[in-house]
Amino acid sequence: MPSATTLLLVGGGLANGLIALRLAESRPDFHVQILERDDRLGGEHTWSFFETDLEPASAAWIATLVRHSWPDYEVRFPKRVRRLPVGYRSVSSGALALAVHRAFPHGVRLNTAVEDVSPGRITLAGGEVLPADVVIDGRGPGPLPHLALGYQKFVGLEVELATDHGCPSPMIMDATVPQEGGYRFLYVLPFGPRRVLIEDTRYTDGAELDETDFEAGVRAYAAHRGWEIARVIRRERGVLPVALDGAIAEHWRAAGGRALSGLSAALFHPTTGYSLPNAVRLAERLAALRPFTAETVANATREASIENWRAGAFYRRLNRMLFRAAAPEDRYKVLQRFYGLGDSLIARFYAGKTTTADQLRILAGRPPVPISAALAAWAEKGRA
Repeated sequence: MPSATTLLLVGGGLANGLIALRLAESRPDFHVQILERDDRLGGEHTWSFFETDLEPASAAWIATLVRHSWPDYEVRFPKRVRRLPVGYRSVSSGALALAVHRAFPHGVRLNTAVEDVSPGRITLAGGEVLPADVVIDGRGPGPLPHLALGYQKFVGLEVELATDHGCPSPMIMDATVPQEGGYRFLYVLPFGPRRVLIEDTRYTDGAELDETDFEAGVRAYAAHRGWEIARVIRRERGVLPVALDGAIAEHWRAAGGRALSGLSAALFHPTTGYSLPNAVRLAERLAALRPFTAETVANATREASIENWRAGAFYRRLNRMLFRAAAPEDRYKVLQRFYGLGDSLIARFYAGKTTTADQLRILAGRPPVPISAALAAWAEKGRA
């Protein structure tokens, strides 16, 4: 009888966690081990998605990870306030960690730093070598020299308020706040009558994150809304890539044959940075893979990444208009205009399913940025 396939998942974040959970269902004969450098899986994160981002079957198998859901969401801009009738869902890192530990009670190694990753083995920081049939590297984006990026940065506080907040639905974007250094908005998820996650989010050119400044922005927003923070339950932070241009083939050549997952595989929405839908689809793709070998897994992760990158060409051009054609304080106008379009078009945009007709509708009329700069950003090609 052949021995069980051994799989090492390097990094215990969203993408590798979902791969592990999907394989636990479809390939229970696999020997799966997850190596995480920190003291918990998933860190402190909230991963959200729109209900139209996933096919029903995909939404069904991650349903137990969803901790909060709402039937609609709201956006606010200086000249536009709108509620959209599309459901919104959130998965917590705690829910992901609990599910993975239950599925693999002896397969998780925390506080484990990895020094080197190759297709058939990994080397730990202390020199220990772990061989495996398959290795998937999901340690986060790291340096991405072959991709030209902007950044979506945020700091969030999950808080308990002294009184009810009165928000029935998520506020995905409140851009009525001062625009500081780029497109800025506050993101609000109501988890209970007095429990709420508030994030100060900014689309900026650089990846540096001043957590003190962002947290001050959260507290100022709460005060502006008349909310008294009784206690801070937890904090989260993030720096997500926004794709502008790049050479995806060069990115994969630099991977040296490794199988990558998550942000390191450029598996994210080019504009929003949302990664959960791509992580779900990659997990499904790998679970269906036959044969499951180092070569087939590396090919599958690379193909998924390149397909996603090619499908995002229109989005990257829009991103260049946002980052390179608009003055930082005026970038909100691009989104303000976008949210004047139809509900179904907006849903398809977030799902990465923008049609040719949608593209023409998005581009129709006078752009909310200088025309010459918009044309230059749109035509720009090849920067990485």
